Amino acid sequence: MCSLFGWLDYKQIVPYRMLRKLTQALANAAEERGTDATGISYVKDHVITIFKRPKPAHKLHFNPPEGTRAVMGHTRMTTQGDGKNNYNNHPFPGLAGDTSFAFAHNGVLWNDKELRKDKLIPETHIETDSYAACQLIEQQNKLDFDSLKYMAETVEGNFTFTVLDQENSLYIIKGSNPMCLLHFPVLGLYVYASTESIMKKALQKVGLHKFAMERIETDEGDILCHDKNGEITRLSSSHVCSVPDMAASTTGKMRCSVFMRNFCLRTAGAMALIALTLNCC
Repeated sequence: MCSLFGWLDYKQIVPYRMLRKLTQALANAAEERGTDATGISYVKDHVITIFKRPKPAHKLHFNPPEGTRAVMGHTRMTTQGDGKNNYNNHPFPGLAGDTSFAFAHNGVLWNDKELRKDKLIPETHIETDSYAACQLIEQQNKLDFDSLKYMAETVEGNFTFTVLDQENSLYIIKGSNPMCLLHFPVLGLYVYASTESIMKKALQKVGLHKFAMERIETDEGDILCHDKNGEITRLSSSHVCSVPDMAASTTGKMRCSVFMRNFCLRTAGAMALIALTLNCC
């Protein structure tokens, strides 16, 4: 059992101080699902940067640089591969064609050894089952819906994956493991965590629970891509759809729709509330 967490800031109006606090709050809250190792990835100067250590989150300080558009994080409870060897911890670096990326997994894969035996992926010093999924993406020499779908259909086990590429596109590949994804339209911010309890603790810690938010439903089999401009593209079992804010239904079946709502907060009001929140934290 591990946890995924992170955020994507597409309007760039949320102060750096709040985003830094959010990163730490998410990581600390995610300890409920793993304390053997913690790591984050982000893009700096168009290069994927990964910081991870074999320590619980509360013993680390996460400081992605100012101007960071997205953070993808992971807390680990070791199942395969000694966490003291940091190369076994998440996120993992990957390269698919000309696209570099970071990869994280919540769950357990059962057929990683079979994939190596069948020569679908090469041998590696990395001992975790999760890394097999990263290698499957690399073998496709591209990072897109097709390569992610191939990976998800080739592995066996329980999972939800996240991928961050060098262009600040954040992918969520939803399997049977949980995912809580929220959108703060006024702030231009997406936040995700493996469970609602992690999300609730983190948002209350930094004061984001005071802002209007929408939950984006993710069904098993969905692949979502959040780009740096805040647009979500979703691949379901039937088709791909692209919408400005989110595509979801509460019936369990995916549908394309733009959720149009009236919010009492305008951007100026949101910024005033942010300032008040920061002063109180």
